[in-house]
Amino acid sequence: MNSPSADAHDHPFGVTHEVTNQPPPLCDYDAFAADRALAAAVDREGASWHANALTRDARALTQPDVLALAELANRHTPELATHDARGERIDAIEFHPAWHELLRRLRHEGLQALPFEPGARAGSMAARCASYFLHGQLESGSLCPITMTFASIPVLRNEPALYARLAGPLLSREHDPRDIPLEAGKRSMMIGMGMTEKQGGSDVRSNRTRAYAAGASGTGGRGGEYRLVGHKWFFSAPQCDAHFVLARTADDGGLSCFYVPRFAPDGRKNAVRVQRLKDKVGNRSNASSEVEFFDAYGVMIGDEGRGVPTIIEMANFTRLDCVIGSAALMRAALVQAIHHARHRSAFGARLADQPLMRNVLADLALESEAATLLFMRLAGAFEQSAATGSAPLMRAWRRIVTPAAKFWVCKRAVEFTGEAMEVWGGNGYVETGPMARFYREAPVNSIWEGSGNVMCLDVLRAFEREQDAAHALFDDWRNAAAQYPALSAALQGLVAMLTGDAASREASARGIAQRLALCAQGVLMARHAPADVAQAFIETRLGDARGETGRVFGTLPARFDHRAIVERAFGV
Repeated sequence: MNSPSADAHDHPFGVTHEVTNQPPPLCDYDAFAADRALAAAVDREGASWHANALTRDARALTQPDVLALAELANRHTPELATHDARGERIDAIEFHPAWHELLRRLRHEGLQALPFEPGARAGSMAARCASYFLHGQLESGSLCPITMTFASIPVLRNEPALYARLAGPLLSREHDPRDIPLEAGKRSMMIGMGMTEKQGGSDVRSNRTRAYAAGASGTGGRGGEYRLVGHKWFFSAPQCDAHFVLARTADDGGLSCFYVPRFAPDGRKNAVRVQRLKDKVGNRSNASSEVEFFDAYGVMIGDEGRGVPTIIEMANFTRLDCVIGSAALMRAALVQAIHHARHRSAFGARLADQPLMRNVLADLALESEAATLLFMRLAGAFEQSAATGSAPLMRAWRRIVTPAAKFWVCKRAVEFTGEAMEVWGGNGYVETGPMARFYREAPVNSIWEGSGNVMCLDVLRAFEREQDAAHALFDDWRNAAAQYPALSAALQGLVAMLTGDAASREASARGIAQRLALCAQGVLMARHAPADVAQAFIETRLGDARGETGRVFGTLPARFDHRAIVERAFGV
């Protein structure tokens, strides 16, 4: 006797429901052309020659099979294998193939080295940052080893003998995932960082790891061989081919920086033991670890006792990437929110046609555009300030504005992604869509490469050390602010905040950094956005007392054209 059919159409009451009013997946579009602010900034910062590559990449990154890589790499997280079947220590990190495909795409675009390649064109920093921004909208964890490798190159170029050996694999646009020594024919490499220890965290000057001269002469010094004993509480991307590590020399000459390869000169795994992988809130596709050094081999880079300044040179670049990564999360969350609102109906109308929802989306769009303009201006300033005798104005953007941008944009990304998730409603809060991943990713950029307070204190130090640059910056901004009373008043207030006594300035460092970042964004919006868009941003961020404290998204005055702002942000 046959069993009753399970097909719903054969049931006496028919189907229970059909799926309607669910937005289709956002895919298969040109993410570069859809971002007017980015496209204009690429041209303005001298990288228009890179536009075709950006278009090609932007279309590829929105294909369904590529979008699936992000979900796969974060669902199948890295696993640590400390020993092989024979019981030998291997400390291997096993990744899902999606991770390696993401890295292959990043390296194919040269994001680990583009501005440092031989014959790099003017505007290459802006070109690289725009590409990084597009990839950041796809997946964040894979950006970490790319960022560290990129930031290591300026430091390594100061060590000619070492860099001569490493330049080829560093600059290579091929991703070689094999866990073998460079000398065994590995075609590319990645560099990681090992700075913080259990007792200190951001206070790296409390580090206790020791380094003992081990070369034939036993004298050590810059370029000398050492043996390291100690630990690192956060050892980023332990699968990298080498790490920069801070340690104290035996005579306690202060902290020095060491290049610690994954394989020692004899071809065996270096004595860096991975204790465990961190179980992080987000950034789950990427491996972060705790390690112990058991006489690990290392080479001193930079001068002895100058480890922190050596690392700061690297951190200047990684902090810029934190700004870009947060701006990318904001952009990714924004376009998903707009797309959802255009296809989802509630209470008799599409969400995007409802005045209050349009207000929220327009407010998010303003925030995203200001973040994009800011990181692209910083990209240009990084390149323009690299030349000897560069203009004080470019130094000011790089040295003074960058830490403020890192503080503010990374903070805003946390609130931003939460608001965008709410646009999706309950679907935004589940792991089958991208919004939950964006939300979990957002806090990390505020923490890594210097937390909020560290960035704000760095802003104060930069003002004190770069007085001529600060004056050049404010003079330039006053010209841009002339037509916007709220922006002019904010600039005056910022100068006043900087004239108090040292204790007052330190206590107000967050307010100073916030005001500085907002003024920078206001100036850029005034110069490069349509007048009504610039006015909406400046008035609500700097002209309203709520703009800098306690403001929520969706409170734009009704006189601004919310629909036009949303259409400008994402016209697909």
